[in-house]
Amino acid sequence: MFNNQTVLITGGTGSFGNAFVPMTLEKYSPKKIIIYSRDEMKQWEMAKKFEGDSRVRFFIGDVRDKERLYRALDGIDYVVHAAATKIVPTAEYNPFECVKTNISGAMNLIDACIDKKIKGVVALSTDKASSPVNLYGATKLVSDKLFVAGNAYSGEHGTRFSVVRYGNVMGSRGSVIPFFMSIREKGVLPITDERMTRFMISLEDGVKLVWHAFKDMEGGEVYVKKIPSMKVTNLARVIAPEARQEIIGIRPGEKLHEEMISSEDAAYTYEYPKHFKILPTINNWGLDKTRIKDGVKVKEGFVYASDSNEEWMSDDDFNTWVKANEGKS
Repeated sequence: MFNNQTVLITGGTGSFGNAFVPMTLEKYSPKKIIIYSRDEMKQWEMAKKFEGDSRVRFFIGDVRDKERLYRALDGIDYVVHAAATKIVPTAEYNPFECVKTNISGAMNLIDACIDKKIKGVVALSTDKASSPVNLYGATKLVSDKLFVAGNAYSGEHGTRFSVVRYGNVMGSRGSVIPFFMSIREKGVLPITDERMTRFMISLEDGVKLVWHAFKDMEGGEVYVKKIPSMKVTNLARVIAPEARQEIIGIRPGEKLHEEMISSEDAAYTYEYPKHFKILPTINNWGLDKTRIKDGVKVKEGFVYASDSNEEWMSDDDFNTWVKANEGKS
C-alpha cells in the first residue's frame, strides 16, 4: 500500500507519529514519510531517532496555515491527520484556539488535499466525539463530519477521506498512564471518580487500525477497533500497588465512561471480527455494499462504551504491558 509512496502525517511529532513512522518504515517501503508539525524542538528530538534515514523528512507548519499546507502537500500520496488540540481542560479554557486547530485546520487540510489530488486521508478521532460533553469532543465531532463530507466535495474519483476513532491510547503523552507512573513515588494517586472506566488501546494497535482504514475505505467510514476496558482504580493499583488513591472529583468536561459508538450511530454501524465501522448517513452511502462488505449490522440501540464493554483487560495483562513499555517516551 505505502510501497514507493509518499506519506505526510500532520502533528507527526506526537505519540502516534512516533509509533507510526518506525512501524510503517519496517512494514512497507515508502519513498518518504514527512512529519508536518509546528514545534521545531519536537522535530529536532524526533529527527535524532531517524538520523541517516533519508526517507524521513520534516516540515515546519501548522494546519491553521492553508498556504503552508498546499506547499507541504506537493507530491504527497497519502495523509494521516493527527494534529489536534486535545487536552480536555485546555480546550475548555481556550475554546477559540481549539476550534481554530480542530475545525478550521480540518477544513484547510480537506481543501488542500482535494486540490492537490491526494489519494487517501485518514483522520484520527476520539471517543469524546461520540455524544460529546466537552469542547474538545464537540470539535472532533465536527471534524469527523467534515472529513466524511469531504468525499462528496472530492467527487467519485477524487481524494478519499475516512476516520479512525480511539479510546484511551496506552502510554500516549497526556494520558493517565504516564501521569500515574510519573507521580507514583509520592505515594498518592489522584482519582477523579472511583467508578470511572476507560478503553485501552496500544499505540501499535492504533497504527494498525490506520493501515486497515487505508486498505479498506471507500470514503466516509469511521473505524472503531474492538478493545478491552479497564477501571481507572484497577489501572492505578497495578501501576502503584502501595499508593493511596485520593478521590478528587471529575475535571471540567471529563466523562465518567468512554463511548465510541452511540445508540444514534447504531443504525449505520456494522460489525466485523476485529472492529466496527460507522457508515456515512449522507448520500445513501450507509446502504452502499462496497462500504458494508461482509459486515453484520449491529442491533438497534447498540452502544459501544467502556462501562458496558464485553471485553475487559485483566490486571495481569495490563501489568505485562506496563513492564514492557516502562521508560518508553
